[in-house]
Amino acid sequence: MVELYNDQLIDLYDASHKGSKLDIKKDKKGMVFIQNAVIRNASSSDELYKCFEDGSKNRHVASTKMNAESSRSHLIIGVVLETTNLTTGAVLRGKLSLVDLAGSERAAKTGATQEQLKEAQSINKSLSALGDVIQALSTEQNFIPYRNNKLTLLMQDSLGGNAKTLMFVNISPADYNTDETIVSLTYASRVKLITNDASKNADNKEIARLKNIISKLKKGEDIDEDEE
Repeated sequence: MVELYNDQLIDLYDASHKGSKLDIKKDKKGMVFIQNAVIRNASSSDELYKCFEDGSKNRHVASTKMNAESSRSHLIIGVVLETTNLTTGAVLRGKLSLVDLAGSERAAKTGATQEQLKEAQSINKSLSALGDVIQALSTEQNFIPYRNNKLTLLMQDSLGGNAKTLMFVNISPADYNTDETIVSLTYASRVKLITNDASKNADNKEIARLKNIISKLKKGEDIDEDEE
């Protein structure tokens, strides 16, 4: 559970912020993970919710004219789920990414301080980079600019490839905020144009079968017909 604050990754489970440098990596299957981040285990929904609460206490927030508790960072939560079929022994593994994007801001409306202006610039910059990625994906371009920002690097396995993406947009009903509402809805509408081919990570049983065949071949043993 991390936040992207002023273009820097911060581990929300490390309140002292004295841990090792956080690096964005991908495993062999393309799943994004953050090297050196604290990982917590949860075996029930209550334990998982407690993890969410503990991390959220350390997130950067501030009061502005637009919001009493304005998020000053993007929040990224990665939940890795594992289930085991007790009959076959096959293991299914998947990742649920929960991303709370800080909203784009106009300084004239928020009455932001100097520090908050710096935060807003970082937020707007990363949202712009995400918009570029969404545009590239929705128009099926050959090059997707994930590396232009840490936010898009973190979200690349949630937007493209073997993933399904849902975006929820919070908008204001006030006439005063019509421009921001239209921009937010237009931004989100482009996400609907992204098409992915999501499939289960359920090849464990097949991999185990092939490894068994290879092992027998190395030992010079015969292969049963039902194994071929």
